[in-house]
Amino acid sequence: MKTEITYLGHIIRVDSGTIEVEVSNDIPSAAPIINGRLYKIGQIGTFIKIPIGNITIYGIVSSVSNTPSKSDEISLKYTFGSRFLTVQLVGEKIGEDDFEKGIGTYPTINDEVHIVIEKDLFDIYGKKDSGSIEIGKHSSSENLSVYADLHKLVLRHCAILGSTGSGKSNTTVSILKAILNDYQGSRVILVDPHGEYPSAFPDARVFKINETANPLYIPFWLMSFDELAYFLVGAKPTDDQKPDYRLFRELVTNLKKENCTLKAGIVNPNFVTADSPIPFSARKLWHIMNWWLNATFDTSNKDDQTLATARQINAGDIENLIPAQFTPYPTNNTAPFKSKHIEFYNYEKKILSRLRDSRFDFLFNPGDYKDATSAKDLHNLLNEWIGSNKKLAILDLSGVPYEVLDITVGLITRFVYDSMFWGRQETYTGKNRPLLLAYEEAHSYLNKGENNSYSKDAVEKVFKEGRKFGLGALVISQRPSEISETILAQVGTFIALRLTNSGDQSIVKNSAPDNLNSLIDLLPSLRTGEAIIVGEAIKIPSRVRIKLNVPRPTSDDPKLVEKWLESHPENEENYKVVVTRIRQQKI
Repeated sequence: MKTEITYLGHIIRVDSGTIEVEVSNDIPSAAPIINGRLYKIGQIGTFIKIPIGNITIYGIVSSVSNTPSKSDEISLKYTFGSRFLTVQLVGEKIGEDDFEKGIGTYPTINDEVHIVIEKDLFDIYGKKDSGSIEIGKHSSSENLSVYADLHKLVLRHCAILGSTGSGKSNTTVSILKAILNDYQGSRVILVDPHGEYPSAFPDARVFKINETANPLYIPFWLMSFDELAYFLVGAKPTDDQKPDYRLFRELVTNLKKENCTLKAGIVNPNFVTADSPIPFSARKLWHIMNWWLNATFDTSNKDDQTLATARQINAGDIENLIPAQFTPYPTNNTAPFKSKHIEFYNYEKKILSRLRDSRFDFLFNPGDYKDATSAKDLHNLLNEWIGSNKKLAILDLSGVPYEVLDITVGLITRFVYDSMFWGRQETYTGKNRPLLLAYEEAHSYLNKGENNSYSKDAVEKVFKEGRKFGLGALVISQRPSEISETILAQVGTFIALRLTNSGDQSIVKNSAPDNLNSLIDLLPSLRTGEAIIVGEAIKIPSRVRIKLNVPRPTSDDPKLVEKWLESHPENEENYKVVVTRIRQQKI
């Protein structure tokens, strides 16, 4: 076989999953032409093959030199003109069987090594089947499509990583379009903090805060009690030994038990807890606390200070946050007496400040989902997000202030997760209709350094357990070094575009399922729209070109030169609308 035109050289060293190859001096050129196509010998990231009987072993070139990588006395016999390749073994093909990752039979010294030509690449990557999507074209061949196993891509979770301007958003659009176009029963929720993606998916259903057609509502009563207590008053689960915390839990539970007749069905009050996602009025919660703190009574004995003994003059207005009025207590220790119910003293004003903050309107005033008497219930919300005939729902969070982005993403994730868990055996959801949750700008709210993060805790649970209930996840980020390590450890497939930061590169190296540092080392030199794909969903780690999508997400750079060439006359009316938006925190 040394006479074959593909012959490259022979093996001089085998070391675990790495081999070293001496390139034959008989090869007339560093770029031979085979079957009319030019091939570069020894280009980093290219493939070689080692035929051993009916087994063909494949590897990827990781380094090139004119001396062996491990110099010793033996190396003195090599002339300066010798060429050596260090190759990482990646998989094998037995007979006519499909290519498989991993090595069952290792090569030995002096085994022949051959160039992998385009026909071999087609043998490796195969044809598109019913369980795959096309990601892009192989960087070494414009005719070679690269496919990913859809099951492993979604349910083993994946990540799209790349520095600003590397083509990250375009890659996200390519992946999602490949899924949505090829699979009529697919469904995806895209969490979009900056509102970039509606332009790229004109057929998607877009939910946005303050939108008339499809407003985004996330009822506050979806929170668990621990989340609610932390959000409203800053209390933590470790406070559960304090009397005021326990009374707070009891009050929330009782308010929920009052609303058990719901549009989605009647709930048995005996099963209701403080964590049950049942609507109740946060205004009423505040009003009750305020009532007990400010009421006056006929008696000074705390146990006798009850509703019956109160000196109420006016009931106030719960919806408008107007407190009840009482007969003032005198200072001479005669009736009526000041309230001794001070349990909620630390909570009442904190809740009032939350309710008066307009940034939280989408939580506290969720339109048709406000309370038990409203027109819609949670089954309507689920149907709008994941049950409609639109395969993609974009949750545009651009109107959500950064301060509450964390809790917003956390609530969305936990609600979707719970729906998949409790509906895991139903015919229309759960295992019988899996769902992909995609998180754009993931580093903004899935930060590994954040200890009290709603979103990180919820998303980590999806990455650890979602697969069992038909829930997969995709994280998209320009700073993988800032993302929770628990999340990255569960990622099965990495699609890494250009990454220039050494810390981000090392995260990909350490987290990627395939130990192919030679490919990962190419990250800073990748072209825009080019990616290294490694992991479970792809047959062999590859360098891939992602096609440019039209229409595109609105994440492209502004046309700086063009705009700076224009004149912009001064106008004192300018910026009024900008300042108003800053003050209202609304678009």
